[in-house]
Amino acid sequence: MASSVSDDFIRQLRGFSLTTAEILYRLPDHLSLLQTYVWQDYDMAPEFPALHKFLDFWGRSLEGPLHSVRIAHVRLVRPAEIRAVAAQFSLH
Repeated sequence: MASSVSDDFIRQLRGFSLTTAEILYRLPDHLSLLQTYVWQDYDMAPEFPALHKFLDFWGRSLEGPLHSVRIAHVRLVRPAEIRAVAAQFSLH
């Protein structure tokens, strides 16, 4: 029987969060020009092993040298917030 729970949801329960990286790199033939690449995946903050793996691949395999990387991430699944109730009212 196949599970109806997505792999991405299971990864979130294990602490992975949605991570987006805006990568600026130099064009190989025109080093003064910058190009943007957006990478997105579930990754583990603050180490970001999946992003580091991708950037290592980039450095080994692609010609455009990296200029900068800007990272944004959000934990989508987290414990519910609980607030104490100061009063309780009953209606009919």
